Amino acid sequence: MSNNLEKGYFHIYTGDGKGKTTAAFGLAVRALCAGKKVYIGQFVKSMKYNETKIEQLFDQVKIEQFGDGCFIFEKPSQTDIDMAQEGLKHCAEILKSNQYNVVILDEVTIALYFKLFSTEELIKVIEDRNPEVEVVVTGRYAPQELIDKADLVTEMREVKHYYTQGVLSREGIDK
Repeated sequence: MSNNLEKGYFHIYTGDGKGKTTAAFGLAVRALCAGKKVYIGQFVKSMKYNETKIEQLFDQVKIEQFGDGCFIFEKPSQTDIDMAQEGLKHCAEILKSNQYNVVILDEVTIALYFKLFSTEELIKVIEDRNPEVEVVVTGRYAPQELIDKADLVTEMREVKHYYTQGVLSREGIDK
């Protein structure tokens, strides 16, 4: 990180529309191309989507996943809860360190929605970060308390989607 103190801002990308993770990864690429170091902690997810291949393209990015598969249609298991809580503790350490310029907590609001940890715990982790670190939170259902703390909030709203016409996820576009 640079020697001059530069404030890191807190972004949230939320809403029911497509593009939250995509926007966060776009910001990651922009930061990487500017010579910054990026950490991405993916909550709930365990599958390696195409965007995770960014690690093969840039040395200055690290991605870790804190999920045991998709439980969206069933109750989270104790393993899901444990992985999310350990992930939050790990991300707290990353955010406090001087190791990364940008830290993305992907789908962390889904972990909140399913009560894998509390909004208060996440807010404390974000507030206790190194003040130079830019932090990005993604996922549906961002709670108002979290939105109130953010410096930038973007809500992705679905207006129309080809999924409703039966088009499944397409390689390189949706996954």
